[in-house]
Amino acid sequence: MKLFTLALVSVGLLGLSINGVYGEAPVAKDAKQRVPPTSLQIGVKFRPEECPLRTKIGDKIAVHYEGKLYSNGKVFDSSLKRGDPIEFILGHGHVIKGWDQGLLNMCVGEKRVLKIPGDLAYGSRGAPPDIPADAALVFTTELMAINGKTAEDLLHQEL
Repeated sequence: MKLFTLALVSVGLLGLSINGVYGEAPVAKDAKQRVPPTSLQIGVKFRPEECPLRTKIGDKIAVHYEGKLYSNGKVFDSSLKRGDPIEFILGHGHVIKGWDQGLLNMCVGEKRVLKIPGDLAYGSRGAPPDIPADAALVFTTELMAINGKTAEDLLHQEL
């Protein structure tokens, strides 16, 4: 019994998990394999203490971002590398659905991580050659402006 327990602990330390149905052969699964999200997941990484203005549908917003494939972490696009945030009207279908939903109610200067399932990203068509069909995506985002107002503009507006 001790040998069996030790073997399971050793397997756990290797980053493997053993799954299966009682009475059937167990299946080893690499713990690093990630199950893609089935719904939009929004993680707030930073929110300014003062937030006099939040995004809403119809706002023209400017966002810096880095996009990665959820499956392997490969970066497929980054506004940061270009030094130019993307600008679009929120909620009007100019970007993927995961962005239209995930960037709502955001403060200028706020940073979020959006984990977006394939159906709220590029769906079955993908975005070849970098984004395969039904791919889940991860975006690190920072809201730079709402309707042309930056964090600095909003700070001076309050004074």
